[in-house]
Amino acid sequence: MSYTPRLKEKYAQDIISELTEKFGYKTVMRVPKLQKIVLSQGMGDAVADKKLIDNAVLELSKIAGQKAIQTLSKKDVSNFKLRKGMPIGTKVTLRGNKMYEFLDRFISIALPRTRDFKGISPKGFDGRGNFNLGVKEHIIFPEIDIDKVNKILGMDVTFVTSADSDEEGKALLDAFGFPFTKK
Repeated sequence: MSYTPRLKEKYAQDIISELTEKFGYKTVMRVPKLQKIVLSQGMGDAVADKKLIDNAVLELSKIAGQKAIQTLSKKDVSNFKLRKGMPIGTKVTLRGNKMYEFLDRFISIALPRTRDFKGISPKGFDGRGNFNLGVKEHIIFPEIDIDKVNKILGMDVTFVTSADSDEEGKALLDAFGFPFTKK
């Protein structure tokens, strides 16, 4: 017996027909789908303390459920005491079942744990159906033990879709259950 994430089943059974009805797609292949989710953290303080990056990689790996990697600087910046090739951040790209599992945990568990949460602003779309969102504290994820955290970090979450427009991308994320604020 194989396991299929809840939101992947919901996409196949409900969301495809819902979006086809709304936008009038002629074939199922035109219906937008979630392609990947990218989690990234920039760490300017890592120039002074190398252990921050190692801790950030471990914590981001726990959150994502797969190994995160270090991002390296591309050029020298003397004002920031930065050399080419120094680690300055972490990132992880989720696809397939892990992507749907993370999305489910993010919408149903992590976002409601955010302090003073009133919904997500729909202004994070890039014009091509992709959505960017900033999380101020990574401790909203239940995988992180607050007692063992050295420094509270923020992160960027990017949802990459195959939608052609922001309207289609928003309709897709709405169908998954994103808590967008009303205007």
